[in-house]
Amino acid sequence: MYPCLHSSVLNHLFSYYEDENPEENLRDPVAAYKLLCRLREELIYIIETIQSIIDVSQCDEFQDELKTTLIPQYEDLDGAASGLIRLQEIYKLYPEDITKETSLDADEAFHVGRVAYKEYKFQHAFLWFSYSGIRWTENSSTNEKDLLHYLSLSAKHFGSLPWAIYYSQELLYLNPYDNEVKLQLNRLLHFQKSPNPNIFRLDSLSSNYEALCRGEVDERTSKRQRALSCRYSTSGGNPRLMYAPVKEEELWDEPKIIRFHDVISDTEIETLKDIARPQLSRSGVYQDGQGKISKHRVSQSVFLDDDDPVDAHVSQRIEDVTGLSMEKAEPLLVQNYGIGGRFEPHIDALGEENDRIATFLIYMSDVEEGGATVFIKVGIAVKPEKGSAVFWYNLQKNGESDFNTKHAGCPVLQGNKWVANKWIAEFGQVFRRPCSLHKSE
Repeated sequence: MYPCLHSSVLNHLFSYYEDENPEENLRDPVAAYKLLCRLREELIYIIETIQSIIDVSQCDEFQDELKTTLIPQYEDLDGAASGLIRLQEIYKLYPEDITKETSLDADEAFHVGRVAYKEYKFQHAFLWFSYSGIRWTENSSTNEKDLLHYLSLSAKHFGSLPWAIYYSQELLYLNPYDNEVKLQLNRLLHFQKSPNPNIFRLDSLSSNYEALCRGEVDERTSKRQRALSCRYSTSGGNPRLMYAPVKEEELWDEPKIIRFHDVISDTEIETLKDIARPQLSRSGVYQDGQGKISKHRVSQSVFLDDDDPVDAHVSQRIEDVTGLSMEKAEPLLVQNYGIGGRFEPHIDALGEENDRIATFLIYMSDVEEGGATVFIKVGIAVKPEKGSAVFWYNLQKNGESDFNTKHAGCPVLQGNKWVANKWIAEFGQVFRRPCSLHKSE
């Protein structure tokens, strides 16, 4: 009988990876997805091997730690696959585009197709099933009949009857006596139409949000931006900025959207990340008076303690450059966006007493591709720039929500996106941002 394995074994496993840099290694979303798939497969094998050679019935803590902490769950795999589908959808990519750097095998691609199918994104599902079929071999875990079945179904659902018929015929060839396949094929033949020339074209209609994420900016917007300016600012003569003025760049004039450059140091950024990492959890949205998990917001986040010296120092700097009081502001919210991470169109104002008068969004990393903050109404896209921050007012001077500030976070296509959000409260700003003489402002 082997002695019971203690948590020290797990601690040894954890310490083995302490010096690794997972963020650097997982900047490719496909590599991150493959790692999750491989981790689940290999860790399950390890557990089964351990259970076959020693008695772990007394090691509840060990088993629970492995199953709930180390092993990626099916929801994790589905979430990662869904992230790849979001990238495909918003950036108009094919599986071959997404897997240019790191390829998927037939089983991995089939799983992505299944997730797309469950999300009713049949055209994307068809493309992933096709990709899986090209890479399918007799050694693949995916059943060939299942693959042909989903190819036919997804083709039928997005309106490509010729391909649906073709794959149903292939399926019937493998099993000539399958009555269900025969019935399905007869139905398809009955409704057969001429081939659709747009089978392999992703949907041409897309929202302004998606177009901005792809960098499709209206020429009129570019022309208007060229009239804006940059300056060194002391924020109205703030003593702390007299000898080190802040770099201020106008991104838009109405509503006013400003980028401040070099407002946070690399050391401060790494400190905030180190504090946040152990506490990160799935981000929610504020709805019906409470926070809820939503598929429209895919990131991990944590509110930091106001008493933390670095948080206090950053908050003071925000007050200096904006001229607004931080006394009633919300704690700093640190967020990390992983595979396909994004935040769909929204405004930050909540329509409540002591509302969020302004937002100060700090970029704590550069992002190779994707991850821009886009303002849908005005039509601009702001690329993440490490150490910079974007500032805008969510409320007009009369206290009404400014819907022209509707914005979104685009999915991260390549890289890792870290941001810190400071939502500044309305209370305490009466002399810093006084009401206008005009009702409409």
